[in-house]
Amino acid sequence: MQYLPLLLLVVMVVGLAVAIMVLSSLIGRKKVSSEKLAPYECGVPLRDSARKNFSVKFYLIAILFILFDVETIYLYPWAVLFRELRLFGVIEMGIFVLILLIGYVYIWKRGALEWD
Repeated sequence: MQYLPLLLLVVMVVGLAVAIMVLSSLIGRKKVSSEKLAPYECGVPLRDSARKNFSVKFYLIAILFILFDVETIYLYPWAVLFRELRLFGVIEMGIFVLILLIGYVYIWKRGALEWD
């Protein structure tokens, strides 16, 4: 009995969604043309197939960017609490940045950041 308002809300939301979809299909225009069915992305017409293969390097660079970007987010809380952490915080963040630097140098030497 205590979940009755929640159940009523869910029924109303689902009913409204179904009603909007049905009204849209009944009232909306159905003028189909080749231009409307063509893929469209940011105002640029499609030239090639959308099923082209991308180089694995593209995905590797993207993953590395996200990895290093997320790890640098940890520098902000450290900067806020810098005075409270004192020497312990400086040493811990130094170790963290050193590990990041070693990882960065490693992927750089392996050629993971090359675009060719």
